[in-house]
Amino acid sequence: MSHNVYIALGSNIGDRYEHLMSAIELLKEQPRIQFLTSSSIYETEPVGYVDQQSFLNMVVAVTTTLGPRELLAVTQSIEERCGRTRDVRWGPRTIDLDILLFDQENMVMENLSIPHPRMWERAFVIVPLMEVYPDLYATHLKQSIQEIYKALPDKEGVRIWSPE
Repeated sequence: MSHNVYIALGSNIGDRYEHLMSAIELLKEQPRIQFLTSSSIYETEPVGYVDQQSFLNMVVAVTTTLGPRELLAVTQSIEERCGRTRDVRWGPRTIDLDILLFDQENMVMENLSIPHPRMWERAFVIVPLMEVYPDLYATHLKQSIQEIYKALPDKEGVRIWSPE
């Protein structure tokens, strides 16, 4: 059975663009993951721990025959291969891959909650997600992604990035 999945990617250390592209290539190499599309790349100010560089963020859409736990293992392996360390919560990182949506399922496991628990309040997630999934309707919030976007206070801080 194939699942529709949306994954957020973010980077703010070193060659941020290269880290994003490497993570996408590693996703594409997975035999049980089919890459569908990606959003534009956005530059955003950090959230939570703010004493760090700006992030590049994007969202990719894939289909997979992997289950949620297996997909989490793949995304964490990609983070490791790209040099990710977990020193400071919400701190600087070479790459971050977060599973946002897995079909229309709601699940809470030990290391994984789907939908991602804070995604609805984060413009750096909603803006690129809206680009690749404009028809998304969050049933538990009873709102479309456009309605969620309009209510976000920090959406002006999410701007399209282009290489210099």
